[in-house]
Amino acid sequence: MEIKERIREFIVENCLFGDTSVDLTDDTALLDTGIIDSTGVIELVLFISENFGLEVPAEDMLPENFNSIARLHAYLEQRVSVS
Repeated sequence: MEIKERIREFIVENCLFGDTSVDLTDDTALLDTGIIDSTGVIELVLFISENFGLEVPAEDMLPENFNSIARLHAYLEQRVSVS
């Protein structure tokens, strides 16, 4: 499964509680729309750690990295290629 789809699936199941009626595109502002709150960011960090083997440092937990599926995907690609 593609990384973006894995992220989308996680968000639908854990943040939207299975509600597929929400129009969740790659560029949907997850934080700005309230789809993900501070607890959701922590859950996403755990998801990233468990599924991609990447520890996210506190200084990387920024809207620039977590506010959309596209931004999170770009962050993961950058961090995995650096690691």
